[in-house]
Amino acid sequence: MRLICLLTITWATTTLGADRPSNEFPMWPEGAPGQKGETARDIPTLTPYWADKPSGSAIVICPGGGYGGLAPHEGKGYADWLVARGIHCFVLKYRLGSAGYRHPVMLKDVSRAIRTVRANAVSWKIDPNRIGVMGSSAGGHLASTIIAHFDMGIQNGDKIDRMSSRPDLGILCYPVITMGQFTHQGSKRNLLGTNPSKELVQLLSNELQIKRNSPPCFIWHTWEDKAVPVENSLLFATALRKKGVLMDLHVYEKGRHGIGLGGKDFNDLHPWTDDLLFWLKQRKFLN
Repeated sequence: MRLICLLTITWATTTLGADRPSNEFPMWPEGAPGQKGETARDIPTLTPYWADKPSGSAIVICPGGGYGGLAPHEGKGYADWLVARGIHCFVLKYRLGSAGYRHPVMLKDVSRAIRTVRANAVSWKIDPNRIGVMGSSAGGHLASTIIAHFDMGIQNGDKIDRMSSRPDLGILCYPVITMGQFTHQGSKRNLLGTNPSKELVQLLSNELQIKRNSPPCFIWHTWEDKAVPVENSLLFATALRKKGVLMDLHVYEKGRHGIGLGGKDFNDLHPWTDDLLFWLKQRKFLN
């Protein structure tokens, strides 16, 4: 009960038009749709990280973890790095298969995250047309899901739900993409259950669901990734290309799965970080 009270109090400072939140807050003040309980793992939240010298852009970050957990280095780790470069970040705590949740709960959570940032863009001094999504591994699947399955708003919803859930760009780090031949079986099981229908497998194989107005994407993977085969990124890049969606694809020869920024500190980073900053500047997410 104490956890819920704290979350509710925090929410009161983060409604539309309010000052910027300083701590983790729940995205639904009256409880999330499909919520099974009252523990922390049942309550999807956003944790904001504010840039001292902001560019006006923002990124919602979906950590990986096989839809069974959330990896801090792919959440807070990315946020700490990006805010130092002028991008406001929001780390999403989405609901997981390990807590008994299945699709479409995760899609609802990431959709609400993007809508929340967009709904508060003016008061939080964010450009509503420069809101991206970023994800690694299973978090990359979730990011690719909103890239493929966004909508322009739910008209019978609240003020936040009426906002578009379309991200303005996507950043996919060694992502799970397909639920087919090259999938990560643990992520698939946690997301879809043990015996999903062929229709559900196709629906969440996001290389098959790209729209012509899906946002531009930065995608990177390593050739020697043994957990999530590089074919996931190749399939998604090919699908984007076929639909005429701009993308920047990087396949590096070396590197295990889950390397994140790739170094022990910000002075020892994998080359993908420089490639991403170059791309973000081209997309006007950086000054």
